[in-house]
Amino acid sequence: MLLREVIEVLAPQPGQTYLDLTAGYGGHSSAIFDLTGTEKGSVLVDRDEQAAEALQERFKEKDVQILQSDFLNALQTLKQKGKRFDMVLADLGVSSPHLEDAARGFAFSSPGPLDMRMDRSQQLRAYELVNGLPESELADILRRYGEEPRSRTIARAIAAARPVEDTGQLAAIIARTAGFRSRHGRTHPATKSFQALRIAVNDELSQLEQALPLMADVLGPGGRLAVISFHSLEDRLVKNFMADQAGNRYDAQLQLLTKRPITASHDELVSNPRARSAKLRAAAKIKNQKKG
Repeated sequence: MLLREVIEVLAPQPGQTYLDLTAGYGGHSSAIFDLTGTEKGSVLVDRDEQAAEALQERFKEKDVQILQSDFLNALQTLKQKGKRFDMVLADLGVSSPHLEDAARGFAFSSPGPLDMRMDRSQQLRAYELVNGLPESELADILRRYGEEPRSRTIARAIAAARPVEDTGQLAAIIARTAGFRSRHGRTHPATKSFQALRIAVNDELSQLEQALPLMADVLGPGGRLAVISFHSLEDRLVKNFMADQAGNRYDAQLQLLTKRPITASHDELVSNPRARSAKLRAAAKIKNQKKG
């Protein structure tokens, strides 16, 4: 996702170190290592067991550390150890393999279990939220994390249909509630609700809010931070954090590298329609910070 643009803002140099907080299956990492000429001192993180195993296999001959962890815990550990990196990347959201695997429950194109866990060792699934929450709390999740204007109506319909067993049934309930009939080019009305449930299951916004300052902390002087977000809630957190840390203040940590978010090129959109919602923001660690 946005590979060319990520490389442009991170500007990898020979011998530099790299921290990928959502390494997935190693696409960004492999391209970065080709340019740095080394993996030594770099760390790849992913909370998904399948992705971590794929990274281990892909880089088994390389001198790179791979952590199966959510990025907040990984950052806390790396900071405690005093680690510093020349480049940090966080590519937020759900990977294509997640969406394409109906058994993971992230999408409704094919029926699957109400799961949505990025880390399948955790207990909480979408099933517990859909079938266990009071109607008012479910509506609050749909409104807050999905920005769904029909949150109360949808929550009422879900509660009336319990138990809801799979993603197909859930999507159908929401579609009926919205009076939706499939038409080419129209966004399915369950999209916002599925986003909201996924965010709640994985505690995504809270983790991001806590992690952003740590991303800046683990940057070495002159280091570059790039964050790719996929919806307005994430992007707002990233935008506000970078603007605050790069503000006109004596203790500013960052210098903005992107005044506006970078979006996907036409060529990438043709081959990867998921990239249409991707927004890339970047900043650099100020080399000589003023001391108070």
